[in-house]
Amino acid sequence: MSDQHGPASLPTAHPRRPRRVSVIWIIPIVAVLIGGWLAWDTLSKQGPTITIAFESGEGLQPGQSQLKYKEIAFGTVQGLALSQDQTHVIVTVTTTREAKPLLTEDTEFWVVKPRLFAGDVRGLETLFSGTYIGMLPRKLGGKEKRDFVGLENPPVLEANLKGRVFLLRTSRLGSISLGSPVFFHGLDVGQVLSYDLGDMAERVTIHAFVRAPFDTYIHDESRFWNASGISVKMTSTGVQIQMESLRALLLGGVAFSTPTEYSHTGQSAEKHVFPLFADEDAANAASYTNKIPVLSYFSGSVSGLGPGSDVTLQGFTVGQVKDVRLIYDPVKDRVVAPVRYELEPERVLGVGNRVFKTPEDGAAALVKQGLRATLETTSLLTGQKAVVLKFIPNAPPVTVTKEGEDFVLPSVEGGGFADLEASATELLNKVNTIPFEDIGKNVDGILQSVNDAVKGPELRQAVNDLAATLASAKELVQHLDASTSAALKELPKIADDLDKALANANVLLVSLNNGYGNDTQFHRDLDRLLVQTSDALSSIRALADLLARHPEALVKGRPEGGVQ
Repeated sequence: MSDQHGPASLPTAHPRRPRRVSVIWIIPIVAVLIGGWLAWDTLSKQGPTITIAFESGEGLQPGQSQLKYKEIAFGTVQGLALSQDQTHVIVTVTTTREAKPLLTEDTEFWVVKPRLFAGDVRGLETLFSGTYIGMLPRKLGGKEKRDFVGLENPPVLEANLKGRVFLLRTSRLGSISLGSPVFFHGLDVGQVLSYDLGDMAERVTIHAFVRAPFDTYIHDESRFWNASGISVKMTSTGVQIQMESLRALLLGGVAFSTPTEYSHTGQSAEKHVFPLFADEDAANAASYTNKIPVLSYFSGSVSGLGPGSDVTLQGFTVGQVKDVRLIYDPVKDRVVAPVRYELEPERVLGVGNRVFKTPEDGAAALVKQGLRATLETTSLLTGQKAVVLKFIPNAPPVTVTKEGEDFVLPSVEGGGFADLEASATELLNKVNTIPFEDIGKNVDGILQSVNDAVKGPELRQAVNDLAATLASAKELVQHLDASTSAALKELPKIADDLDKALANANVLLVSLNNGYGNDTQFHRDLDRLLVQTSDALSSIRALADLLARHPEALVKGRPEGGVQ
């Protein structure tokens, strides 16, 4: 059987092509590509690494604390380390690419945390978000920098505001501090940025920032003054209290204004230097450039008078006292007080106006008219005094002299409250002349005489006689009481009898009225009787007249022709 079929056929081997890369390698390749892209993206977004030196790293956490500007994160704190001298903390910050143009030499850094600074509570948001580093680039396009020194306090202005900084010089800083407001017509238009000492520590220079557009109102003739605290003034209308604002009361403040005549001049340049006056009155007085030095000698008390006291004319301030001293005058052989003060005639005439050609002519003319200086107390509470200029009628003529640059103005005794003091002194002197001791002795003598009279026998006898008289009067009253008691007992019976009698009289009157009243028959008959009686009397009178003229009528009868 096997031979018939022959040998079996064998399978033929065919060569195969090698297989391609396995699908499983796609995953790591994609992962590598993604990693590379992420690395490139991270490196492309990463900015330069910077270091910031702070006094303390309080609140900063590596990997958590951020670097922010306008609430946008521009970096993260990577590490904290001590400086080589171990006085500072070096904070390493990795920034973003967007932060690179902001990292210039004018950029400022500080740690943002809850604090009270410049009158404001700042950094409260860090109670929830954590402490971070604040950044403020002052100018763009400056020189790049990578190592910085951080600020211990945040900058007063945490934003780039348009405006200008001006320098204010003063001998005393007072209550002005960082963040103190700057006022213009009561508006808050800026802040005090900083201050430093100058001129061998004799002056303080204040850097005051005024934001736009209010900085355009500052001219070279503008006046700055200290607006801190409360201003209290005694005026003729009472006590005036002035306060710029509550913030100025707590932090101090600066105010400025420009005289009207200079409001159209050119604007001041940045960092222009201005003097800082003590108050608004001193700033206003600085506008008066024409000042006349005057000297007056006073022999009375100068208590309450000092530099800065007012010089008034008819109640209007025309100057200020500059110096008060005491010297011995050998001519008058007594101590006198030379008072130097400056008169500012422009307060009355206006800036730039003049009446006399020279100050000498003006002084001579006014003294000739009776101008004199005197001291008056302006406040009974404080005892403050002022130099008062008066025109004295019929004043003795005086020649005006000068001591150095000062005009010597004659003085007279004070008036006002000084007159009251003199009157009170005179009254006390008169009271002191009253002989109170002699009066007391006389009063003692009178009292002694009264005492002797009281103790004498005459007064005692008078008192005894009065007592006897009172006893006799008492006995008489008792007798009268005993005598009248029986009569008083009969009074009720007598009253009853009187009532009965009155009742009977009333009945009688009623009966008479009924029988003989106006409406009774008796009254009517009586009226007719009276009429008839009157007629009868008339007839008898006529008969009597007839018989008187014709007596023969008794014989012949009535004559014929009637009676004539």
